[in-house]
Amino acid sequence: MSLKEVVNTMTLSRELLEILCCPKCKGGLILTEKEDGLICKKCSLLYHIKDGIPVMLVEEALSLQR
Repeated sequence: MSLKEVVNTMTLSRELLEILCCPKCKGGLILTEKEDGLICKKCSLLYHIKDGIPVMLVEEALSLQR
């Protein structure tokens, strides 16, 4: 297993998940089932987790609205 694969399989700590909030609305976030992103239901945005680090930039988030 490469270093990148090890980093990608690391999960965020529960403490970090509890203090993170959506940078747009300051609402709570939900970890995706695959643990590769954080979802803000209020804003319908998905914040990706890259190399074990959440990318909390509204400009980088993926809209979940159709």
